[in-house]
Amino acid sequence: RGKKKRGKVEVVDVRTLLIQCAQAVASNDHRSANALLNEIRKHASPFGNGTQRLAHYFANGLEARLAGTGSQIYRGLANRKTTAADKLNAYHLYLAACPFQRYSTTVSRRMVIDTVADKMRIHIIDFGILYGFRWPSLIQRLSQRPCPTKLRITGIDLPQPGFRPAQRIKETGRRLANYAESFNVPFEYNAIAKRWEFIELEELKIDRDEVTIVNCMFRFENLFDETIAEESPRDIVLNLIRRAQPDLFIHGVINGNYNAPFFVTRFREALHHFSSLFDMLDTIIPCENQERMLIEKVTLEREALNTIACEGWERVERPESYKQWQLRNMRAGFVQVPLSRRLAQFVFNQMASRYHKDFVVDEVGKWLLIGWKGRFLYAFSTWKPA
Repeated sequence: RGKKKRGKVEVVDVRTLLIQCAQAVASNDHRSANALLNEIRKHASPFGNGTQRLAHYFANGLEARLAGTGSQIYRGLANRKTTAADKLNAYHLYLAACPFQRYSTTVSRRMVIDTVADKMRIHIIDFGILYGFRWPSLIQRLSQRPCPTKLRITGIDLPQPGFRPAQRIKETGRRLANYAESFNVPFEYNAIAKRWEFIELEELKIDRDEVTIVNCMFRFENLFDETIAEESPRDIVLNLIRRAQPDLFIHGVINGNYNAPFFVTRFREALHHFSSLFDMLDTIIPCENQERMLIEKVTLEREALNTIACEGWERVERPESYKQWQLRNMRAGFVQVPLSRRLAQFVFNQMASRYHKDFVVDEVGKWLLIGWKGRFLYAFSTWKPA
């Protein structure tokens, strides 16, 4: 008990030190900020427990903000080379240990199947397709249907830096095409690598004889909002989706409040959010696990640094709460569709039987919420044009 008590005091102290340091950085008080950073470093390590790792990465962000090097370091992290095999191993670990990605795939696949019913032609428009990991299970499911069902996927993502901006998204298409061929599923792929707010409706090649489903999981947070651009890119993309008149819009969001224009407010919210993530990983994955370290370095470090050390056009981590997205989607001309009872019950049962007891799931106002120790981190919903 004594150790636990001392551990709790240390956790509180580190968080307090981090917030005090953020206040000093915001006031441009270099002397106090550096003194606090030196103190924080005594309790920080990328190889320690969850709190120590959180302190390490948040201290890095504060240090970069103080030095004015946030954007430069972020670009270095974003362009850091990681092998496909390492990424896949880390993804499989995250998939096995945490329900968030697994259920984003489950929600997408099951809602597609329910919407398609017995139709023979499907068009999925996936905003933020990345490596396309969520679609092989759908291809397998379609291969089991008695009649051949043609699947067309429009994969959308941001252009990559360099001379081949569409390389990754095209490689995703080739992998999915090979997978579909192995299951004898007729398949077509269209790659769009550009800023989403500049996509024209014609590029989506809508065919009214197809069942059209738009999917976006956890990527709208990277679009700018009205605090940066007079005409919000978020609203522009939502209007594009509405004009496409899909049969269903599947929307998954990171339920975060760390998009405030005021730095200290944003820092506090980010600290709460990332504390949950580091605590979750610390509870369910051994600290020496290499894939866990990769998840923290490739994803959490990069996102935390961007949130803390970047501003204006350079800050691309801009999550909103699911309640804010609810208002934004309704304003754009969508009506919310309840998730199927069968799907919701499946998620509730799986969470109870397969995952750590501290994961939480709830259904609030037609949103499916999933989180850790009472803090909801991800939210899923489905919509149709009004």
